[in-house]
Amino acid sequence: MKNLCLLFFIVLGVSSCQWGVPNKVNEKSFDTLHYAYKVIKARAADCGTKSDSACTVVKINYPVFDSAKALNDTIVAKLTLMFAMDGKADSSLELMTKNFLKSYDDFKKTDPRSGMFFTLDDSVKVIHQDSSLTTLQVQGYTYTGGAHGGTSVTFINWDSKAGKNLRLADIFATGYHDKLNAVAEKIFRKNEKLSDTASLAANYFFKDNKFALNTNFSITPLGIKFLYNQYDIKPYAAGITELFIPYAQIKSLVQPGSVVSQFIK
Repeated sequence: MKNLCLLFFIVLGVSSCQWGVPNKVNEKSFDTLHYAYKVIKARAADCGTKSDSACTVVKINYPVFDSAKALNDTIVAKLTLMFAMDGKADSSLELMTKNFLKSYDDFKKTDPRSGMFFTLDDSVKVIHQDSSLTTLQVQGYTYTGGAHGGTSVTFINWDSKAGKNLRLADIFATGYHDKLNAVAEKIFRKNEKLSDTASLAANYFFKDNKFALNTNFSITPLGIKFLYNQYDIKPYAAGITELFIPYAQIKSLVQPGSVVSQFIK
């Protein structure tokens, strides 16, 4: 009986020690949005015993949030539009997967090269979350038989309280555009090792050869990161271009009371 009692208190003690151990990445504190990752994976009918790296495979890894339908819908919309043919997005990820595999089957009927296969690899990652902001990175790669594949990286900056994807106008004060653009151009020219007066005509694709920020950005605790994808402002071989603006340089432009104001010191 004594041994049984001793065992009981040992188990109770272990349980108490484990009570404060945090759960893995998918578990969030009470004031943030809870989510769990979901994976959709499908292989073409002719894959057989081939590895994923040697046959046509669709893989989509993304978070599904509890009680946040609008955010979940936004994630799906981003994924289905990312590589949509003719700009027409499918109504669901499952339908997108089905149609992608069908496009491969149709391709094989006209071009039966034995070594040719397609790839669609998409992912959405939660890269920041606090009680008012959830920032997600939406990234994808696809190959459909061309000279090379295509890569895309975009972001969702979700206002958890308002239930919407934030625009630049939601975080900066009225009339911010020209001032923000001027600060960004100085950083861009420094990053690219260009003088203040160097022409942008030769190596960049800016409209009218004038620097311009895009609207592909992520909110971080230290500043705003803008990202230009392949072909946005440079040739494919130049890859992705990132431009980071610290809050110290733009804090006067931040809208008081916006989700960004919590990071301004």
